[in-house]
Amino acid sequence: MIRSELVELLLQANPGLTRRKAEHIVSSIFATIADQLAAGGRVELRGFGIFYVSARNARAGRNPRNGVGVAVPAKRVPRFKLGKRLLRRLNPEKASAGRLLRRSGRSRTSGSGAGAASLPM
Repeated sequence: MIRSELVELLLQANPGLTRRKAEHIVSSIFATIADQLAAGGRVELRGFGIFYVSARNARAGRNPRNGVGVAVPAKRVPRFKLGKRLLRRLNPEKASAGRLLRRSGRSRTSGSGAGAASLPM
């Protein structure tokens, strides 16, 4: 999905909204997330996920064309961690297996006894 498709969905869900206002709303949301990350902050959208910034150390790399060593400077990179609700929507079979394990009092990593083999994963 691209930005214009988001605008279309917003217009369909809100018939009284003008296209210009819908584009402004979508742009404002993205700009706010980008501004917060640029300032070193994080954006948490409950059930969806968390956008945050992670630091990468400087390292020695190689130019793939000629194999010459290159110094790669330290940098900050954006990261995203899925929220539980979104993860369950993407993997419904795993979510139900996790619930079964929690109800039985067993964890996925607990031993390899006879009972562990019969639990669905």
